[in-house]
Amino acid sequence: MGRLSAGIWAGQDGLQSLQPLEWQGIWQSIFEAAAEPAEPPERMALDSTHVKAHRCAGGGKGGASEQAIGITKGGRNSKIHGLVDKLCRPWVLILTPGNTADCTVGPACVSLLDGIAELLGDKAYDSNSFRKSLRKDGIKPVIPGRSNRKKRIRHDKQAYKDRNVIERCYCRLKDFRRIATRYDKRARNYFSALCLVAAVAFWL
Repeated sequence: MGRLSAGIWAGQDGLQSLQPLEWQGIWQSIFEAAAEPAEPPERMALDSTHVKAHRCAGGGKGGASEQAIGITKGGRNSKIHGLVDKLCRPWVLILTPGNTADCTVGPACVSLLDGIAELLGDKAYDSNSFRKSLRKDGIKPVIPGRSNRKKRIRHDKQAYKDRNVIERCYCRLKDFRRIATRYDKRARNYFSALCLVAAVAFWL
């Protein structure tokens, strides 16, 4: 902390004093280091959750889209995408604008973690290309088909029941007010807070 002191704001600025650490990606590094020693489980759950962007979050450099804020039916939102194990521990976290389709981010989430044998996901991840890429990597997709599919998709219903772990993970993360509602203008600041909370709540 000594060599960072010149870049830290006065104490009355509250959480703004954490920004020098956010700029260097310290909180993200802590999250990654905390999860690294553990052995990745073979079954993972994939899903996303919306985060309401407070009016204070507007005006970030580069515009809303650049700062991971998108317009949805519920207003301005960001979206957290994650991979979670059976103990509700998040292994991968990605932040995007709220209007980003889940199936387009799914491949990026999976590519960040090796050793997955079975992936649990809801209908939002039902796409032929995603299923094909999973099977190519030796991953069994446990994803129900959309209702408008002409050909019925079979999936392991018993295994699919375990997908609730990711919902429980998001509920725990949103117990923290700064995560449940986004007040940060910059995506990197919000994502840093997310990594810090995930590390404290599940890994430390």
